[in-house]
Amino acid sequence: MFHSILAVFVITTMSTTVPGGSAPSLAPASTIKPSAAAEIPRMRPIRVFRDVKLKRPIQIVVRPDRPDDLFVVEQPGRVLVLDRRTPAESKATVFLDIRPEVRMKHNEEGLLSMAFSPDVETDATFYLYYTASSPRRAVLSRFKIAADGTADPESEEVLLEVAQPFGNHNGGTVLVGPDGMLYLAVGDGGAANDPMGHGQNLGTLLATVLRIDPSGKEGDRAYKIPADNPFVASEEAKPEIWAYGLRNIWRMSFDRETGELWAGDVGQNQWEEIDLIRKGGNYGWRYREGTHKFGRDTPPEESVFIDPVVDYPRSDGISVTGGFVYRGKARPAAVGVYLYADYQSGRIWGLRAEGGELIEGPKEIARLRNSLISSFGEDADGELWLCTFEGDAMSGEGAIWRFTGPLERSVADAGDVKTP
Repeated sequence: MFHSILAVFVITTMSTTVPGGSAPSLAPASTIKPSAAAEIPRMRPIRVFRDVKLKRPIQIVVRPDRPDDLFVVEQPGRVLVLDRRTPAESKATVFLDIRPEVRMKHNEEGLLSMAFSPDVETDATFYLYYTASSPRRAVLSRFKIAADGTADPESEEVLLEVAQPFGNHNGGTVLVGPDGMLYLAVGDGGAANDPMGHGQNLGTLLATVLRIDPSGKEGDRAYKIPADNPFVASEEAKPEIWAYGLRNIWRMSFDRETGELWAGDVGQNQWEEIDLIRKGGNYGWRYREGTHKFGRDTPPEESVFIDPVVDYPRSDGISVTGGFVYRGKARPAAVGVYLYADYQSGRIWGLRAEGGELIEGPKEIARLRNSLISSFGEDADGELWLCTFEGDAMSGEGAIWRFTGPLERSVADAGDVKTP
């Protein structure tokens, strides 16, 4: 039995303080109910590639020079290739298999993300972000594509390693930005409640979004630091940091039209949030969860926090899965709508925002049942896809879904999805 959204979502603007003033306001500036978003269309996800055997699919990536190929990242350490033109077929090819190198002793470890170079046709390069053992760490590496079109696992060049004190909160997305820089989401190091205080510590790479230049080397680094990174002049800060105060961004994406960086930051106990990631932005963890005060500590008076575009309570789900701004052609009414979901509840929402300010929504546009939503994907035409875990999350089975209009539905899919 499906239920409608019960809670009010919280929409805020930036919270600021000045020296000598009061501590940052943690209360929402305003609220809006999902029912106010009637113009956001429903978009039905339809399950495809039903006969393909998938093991915990967590990302769908497109290679710029092969727009019809969907590269499906499996958490244990493989990347499979599917042809989007033949979703009814069961054929899949293996592009990469690094399972022996990947640590996956915890639910949030594994091969977490992949991104192709925008010049892959000439440089044959792609990037992986994964967890490794001895010692436990997160690894960002560059690989080459072999002459036969598959990945060359022996070509690995490690760009960056981040020690992971615990087995959770590894973050999970690497992207090539519109500026050609690499952006990497790194979690706060794990356990619970940020016990080591990484969230507000600019001296660590944890609890951040990083931005590096992969085009060359600099000193003992296998990459360069962009000169316009926000903390390059600070001796106390890691120069790779682009934004901080983030608990555990699992999925983030660039809007292909505006270049804005959207992220879903997974909460601790009560609130999940959607953020627009800004240069130098502090998003408040662990002083707050979403827009709400967290714990007993009081932030310094000079603190400036960027509020989420929206947050939602645990009555609507337990772990946010960030999505994409829709820029496809199949659903013109949905252009400009940011889609996101909750991993556990299966709810999928849409919202519109301008400059970080919510202007419409959020609205529940669909809900999957018996599926755990691990990731969204965007194909070459701007159409959106989903990855899910099916049944028991630890069983490893997975599925791929394609978003459609509300009327496109096959008999085989009748029991899989509900639209409000």
